[in-house]
Parts: sequence; C-alpha cells; structure tokens
Amino acid sequence: MIMRQGQVSRQTKETAITARVALDGTGIADIDTGVGFFDHMLTALARHSLIDVALKAEGDLHIDAHHTVEDCGIVLGRAVAQALGDKAGIERFGAAYVAMDEALVRAALDVSGRAFLVWDVTFTQDRLGTMDAELVQEFFRAFAWEAGLTLHVTQLAGTNNHHIAEAAFKALARALKMALAIDPRRPDAAPSTKGTLSA
Repeated sequence: MIMRQGQVSRQTKETAITARVALDGTGIADIDTGVGFFDHMLTALARHSLIDVALKAEGDLHIDAHHTVEDCGIVLGRAVAQALGDKAGIERFGAAYVAMDEALVRAALDVSGRAFLVWDVTFTQDRLGTMDAELVQEFFRAFAWEAGLTLHVTQLAGTNNHHIAEAAFKALARALKMALAIDPRRPDAAPSTKGTLSA
C-alpha cells in the first residue's frame, strides 16, 4: 500500500511553518505552535482523524496568535491536499456528531476540491487560554480552503466555550477519518460521476 503523505513549508514575514502529514497513520501528533490551547486542539484533530501530524510554527505571537493560527490552517490544509493527490479511491464524504459534556457539534464535509466553509458556532467569551476564540473559525476556514473541502460545522448545543471548540475539532477529525478512508470496492477510481475531483 502506498502511504499518502504530504509535507509543506511556508515562510512569510509573520510566520515560519512546516507541516508533515500521513493520512494512513495512527493519530500521532507532534505539535508546537507556541499557542497552548491551539496545540491541544491540533493534537485532538490528529488523534481522532488517525492522521499523523507533525507541525512546527514560529509566529509573531508578540502581536497576537492570529497569523500563527490562520497560517497553520493554510499549511496543514496544503499538506493534506498534497497527500491526497488525485483523491482516487477515497470515500469523499464524511460527517460526525461529537458530544463533549453539554456541547454537541456536527461536522459534515465533501473532499470535492471546491473550498467552502459554513460556520454556525457561537462563542460567548473572547479567549480560549491565550488564543482569541474567533481564531477557531479562522483555522477552519484556512484549512478547508487549502485542503479543498466543502465543510459545514454546526453547534447544536453547548455553553462551555472550551467544550464547544474541542467538540468542533473532534467532529472535523472524525469526518475527515471517514471521508479520507479508501473504499476497497473502488480503490483506484475517483468518487465522482465526472471521473475526477480535480478543482
């Protein structure tokens, strides 16, 4: 079996980031972004998607975490897209509900090559640890755009902001696990009536 792997590095005046992914992994995570809460979320994303992720980021955290979080989404999304190649054999669609105590979040996605994010999640506090709560959406948008995902994330319940955010990352992870799996009945075919999932 050919291992689906991707590695992407990106350097700007604001951040320097390298990400490596193995889609057929076991969920091993080696994450260092300098933003503790974000590291926690990316570790959960790796663990529950079974994607091995190594990500190192150095960013302008003396300003805030915005550039670091958004650019990690860009680089991680590109690494996943690279690992997917022509997407032959993938299940393509994935959806998951994740409950975390009082919080419930649904993620549904299509690995279509057509990037889109529908975000229906509400935070009632400004910060999650040292990270601005609004940056959760910025990560999801950047990741979906660069990975070529149509992604819908919907909060169905929840009052604890940490629980809501973590349920969103875990729901994305479980949906990815489903969508990126290889269908043994058609391991070499593009899951599209067009015959291709190239954007």
